[in-house]
Amino acid sequence: MNRNLNYEILSTIVVALLALIAGYWARKYIAEAKIVSAEEAAKRILEEAEKDGHAKKREIVLEAKEDVHRLRTLQEREYRERRNELQRLERRLMQREESLDRKVESLEKKENTVASREAEVKKRKDDLEELYREQVAELERLSGLTSEEAKNILLTNTEKEIRHETAMMIKEIENQAREEAEKRAKRHIAMAIQRCAADHVAETTVSVVSLPNDEMKGRIIGREGRNIRVLETLTGIDLIIDDTPEAVILSGFDPIRREIARVTLEKLITDGRIHPARIEEMFEKAKKEVDEHIREEGEQATFDANVHGIHPELIKLLGRLKFRTSYGQNVLRHSLEVSHLAGVMAAEIGADVQLAKRSGLLHDIGKAVDHEVEGPHVKIGEDLARRYSESPEVIHAIAAHHGDIEANSLEAVLVQAADAISAARPGARRETLEAYIKRLRKLEEIADSFTGVDKAFAIQAGREVRIMVKPEKIDDLAAVGLARDIVKKIEGELDYPGQVKVNVIREVRAIEYAK
Repeated sequence: MNRNLNYEILSTIVVALLALIAGYWARKYIAEAKIVSAEEAAKRILEEAEKDGHAKKREIVLEAKEDVHRLRTLQEREYRERRNELQRLERRLMQREESLDRKVESLEKKENTVASREAEVKKRKDDLEELYREQVAELERLSGLTSEEAKNILLTNTEKEIRHETAMMIKEIENQAREEAEKRAKRHIAMAIQRCAADHVAETTVSVVSLPNDEMKGRIIGREGRNIRVLETLTGIDLIIDDTPEAVILSGFDPIRREIARVTLEKLITDGRIHPARIEEMFEKAKKEVDEHIREEGEQATFDANVHGIHPELIKLLGRLKFRTSYGQNVLRHSLEVSHLAGVMAAEIGADVQLAKRSGLLHDIGKAVDHEVEGPHVKIGEDLARRYSESPEVIHAIAAHHGDIEANSLEAVLVQAADAISAARPGARRETLEAYIKRLRKLEEIADSFTGVDKAFAIQAGREVRIMVKPEKIDDLAAVGLARDIVKKIEGELDYPGQVKVNVIREVRAIEYAK
């Protein structure tokens, strides 16, 4: 049994080995067959690749040959074009050379012609000079003068004629310019005056306070005059109590103090209790009210003039001008009018309107404190404007508005003109009769002090002086210079509002008698 089993196992092993050997040889045969097939396929692929390579090589060679042929053709064409261009340039150069040769020949001919003409001209010039010398010698023989003497006489006569004609031309130009300037200035000034209507209130150095009855005078005086003494001491104003019915006169040069005194007295009269303690109390109240009123007036003035940004202290000083007068003209009203006039004229001629109005409003600011500070109001106003940081243009306009320094801006000139217009308007200011007569006489004396003046007449309330000159001593040109000299002397020796017209008249009469 076991033997059979072993036999079967052995048989199985043998069969398995045989199967393995057979499988090995079968796989080997199949693999060799595949390798042979692959080699044959590779050979075919190589053969086909060689064939394709040869074909592509031939194609590339053909393409290269075609490119070479194309490039050679292009090069030959460019060469032909360049050769043609060079030939054209060569032909043009040859043409230019021929043209230059012709021009050179022409220039040589012209030079020859010019040389011959120069020789001819030189010959003629020599002939003319010889003829000129002969003529000069003949003229000298006939006139008895040398050429230098004749030349000097001719130059002298020509110089006189030219000077006369020049003077006439200058005079004519000055007259035309003056007429045109006066015409335009009158038009602008008339327009400015028409557009500015300002009221003028004539005030004096006294104020009148009305009383309810004459018994109030005794109460104001007080026992042994103590009330009136306190009033005068506090206010610095003189109280004049006389026979004027129901009125007390306040007299003083300081307008602010006079206003405070007036308000104090009116409050005391309304209250009815008049004694030293009450007077002091009412004085303090009146002082505060007047200070407030001054500030309000200053603010109202800046509002009316449409000028803003002014320092508060300058606004207070403007308000003080309400109580200041000059020749009877209220200075605050005058300043407002100058501001309006300067602004209107600035708008007409294209100047800075705001600068002109600001300068016009502040031009008399020095008069607000000229009772307290030494010096002319122009200098005081200039210092105040500088202290409160006004612009240099405004400071200059204030300093120049009376002509103390020369105005170097158009706005400063406009302020000068507006100030003169406002001051010189009819009814704007008043003068005492003695000062008026003295000014008229002084004008005539200044005119009579010049040589050649026959008569002088001050007319139109001293705003014009007419001067008759002696025609045998003063000619037309000298009359112009005389007018200027008289104007300069008037400006240097007289103080006057507005301006003075100097009119020099030269009259020539030719008289003959027929016999």
